[in-house]
Amino acid sequence: MSHILLVEDDVEIAESVLLFLEAQSYKATHLTTGEFVVETVKKDQPDLVLLDLMLPIKNGTECCKDIRAFSDVPIIMLTAKVEEIDRLVGLEAGADDYVCKPFSAMELMLRIKAILKRTNRNTVTNNFNLDVETLKVRYLKNVIELTYLEFNLFNLLYQSPERIYSRAQILDLAYPDMRDISDRTVDAHVKNIRNKIKSLGISDVVVESVYGAGYRYIAPIN
Repeated sequence: MSHILLVEDDVEIAESVLLFLEAQSYKATHLTTGEFVVETVKKDQPDLVLLDLMLPIKNGTECCKDIRAFSDVPIIMLTAKVEEIDRLVGLEAGADDYVCKPFSAMELMLRIKAILKRTNRNTVTNNFNLDVETLKVRYLKNVIELTYLEFNLFNLLYQSPERIYSRAQILDLAYPDMRDISDRTVDAHVKNIRNKIKSLGISDVVVESVYGAGYRYIAPIN
């Protein structure tokens, strides 16, 4: 049974989500403020966190950043702010997905199931081996060689499955000393990585584009 931590101060929304979680046979813990979120994640180790953006005492963005300092637990942000910049703030903080209020509880359940399914798959079918010294990527018995910049980008995404990295984050983290790298260069590297990974016999898109947000690594099924 998967354990979901819901952090939501709106009682009506929380009660509705908790009912749906129970109906889907999830174990659920509910907090109404951000004050003890970090302590609860450390103690209970939930499988997924539903985190409201606007919380009393400590907001969702702060909670998300603090969780990411020690855990890769999937986080779905719940937000009433629909502007793109507000959604990106949550993703920049390390959230895996976001749902805008008002939302369909059934849609939320489907997103939870999809993320948990991918997370579980990552733990058992991740057959990549990355060699930092040779810039080679091995998958089962096959090998490809990436350029230095391609390897840095792929390794960044690979180390945090499902986490979305914006192009700005990729520029800062994968190319810290390359000031002339642009967003278009990032896109070109992603295209090259995808083509090389296909040559390993993998049909799945393991470097996935998230519209308006950036890129993330998804472990292949085959």
